[in-house]
Amino acid sequence: MKSSKNQNKASLTAEGENTLIGDLLGRGVQEIIEREHLVSVLNSGKKLRVKFGIDPTSSHIHLGRAIPLRKLRDFQRLGHKVVLIVGDFTAQIGDPSDKLSKRPMLSSEEIKENLKAYKDQLGKIIDLRRAEFLFNSKWLSKLGFQEISELAENFTVGQMLERRNFRERFDKHEEISLREFMYPLMQGYDSVATKADVEIGGADQLFNLMAGRVIQPRYKQATQDIMTLEMLEGTDGRKMSSSWGNLIAIDDEPADMFGKVMSLRDELIVRYFELCTDVPKKEIEEIKQALSAGSINPRDAKIRLAKEIVTLYHSAPIAEKAEKEFNDLFRSDKLPSDVEEITVPFSSASALEILHSTDIYSSKGEARRQISQGAVKFDGEKVISPEKEMPIPEKGIILQAGKKKITKKIKKEGA
Repeated sequence: MKSSKNQNKASLTAEGENTLIGDLLGRGVQEIIEREHLVSVLNSGKKLRVKFGIDPTSSHIHLGRAIPLRKLRDFQRLGHKVVLIVGDFTAQIGDPSDKLSKRPMLSSEEIKENLKAYKDQLGKIIDLRRAEFLFNSKWLSKLGFQEISELAENFTVGQMLERRNFRERFDKHEEISLREFMYPLMQGYDSVATKADVEIGGADQLFNLMAGRVIQPRYKQATQDIMTLEMLEGTDGRKMSSSWGNLIAIDDEPADMFGKVMSLRDELIVRYFELCTDVPKKEIEEIKQALSAGSINPRDAKIRLAKEIVTLYHSAPIAEKAEKEFNDLFRSDKLPSDVEEITVPFSSASALEILHSTDIYSSKGEARRQISQGAVKFDGEKVISPEKEMPIPEKGIILQAGKKKITKKIKKEGA
């Protein structure tokens, strides 16, 4: 199951950085196995079968899950066949990838419910008319115990325990179900059933992706190449996950999508441009340099980012409308006349100090908790770090806090 890593951060070969192939192999890609072989095949003109599987563990596809879907779209643009597998069977097993506790098994009813809106969401990114759309219960439900045992013979307990999450749980004497060991076998067999040439997935999926390379030769198939993609942080800075609720879903209402993007941490702006938009790499680099030099306000960069993302999943006119609604809601000259104005003796302070200077919360500890829980916004942007420095411009800054969205205008004395 081990492999030598062919890192994609190295310069591209003859395909050239400015071509679609160069972008396919570079943007958002963490690792390719076997890279030289994949480059050769892509340049040969051979049409590949590119496999990607989604377990319907949630009814929403979020921006993190959209990253591999966008990569599939790029393969389609080059004329390759996308093989999209809905893991209606494997979702009942439960993928243990990057999970530090046992994942619950989903019922068939839960899976069917989650699947209802999947096709519409997938169709926002890839051309379903030119893709194979398959359910892995078609072949996995037919495997007998003998064949499963033969598949299991290709792996050892030691290999399974090389996985970081399994190793950590094992060292802590926490329960690891044999069911979880079965998941890579099932995903590997999916590659056999679909005759995959390439499989893509998140960086946390490498072990499962490698399983296909182990199993395919047993069925006298050529081993698939593998492409792993970078993982996206959610609105709270942790990995974007349905379980944590820190996601931006591609079927979110435009205003909600716009607002969630505006609430991102400033340090995620460039990553979101690269992983979630079609903005050219040259422009992204210019935005990165401008942010680093302080020649652009992060809020302005996030406005551009939010518009790009809303445009992708809705439309450009809807994105323009979402921006206007956002500005109308949070621009100080659009606020009701009865909003309380509070003056402070400083022109810059931490989010905690500013919030504590109001009477919204009775203690500094409560103010800190509310900020950390994402209940506080400054000029429409959610702030989750109590220590984040917040400059107060001459026109003031709009503070919103709590479930009731208590709104106050903070101004520096004398401004």
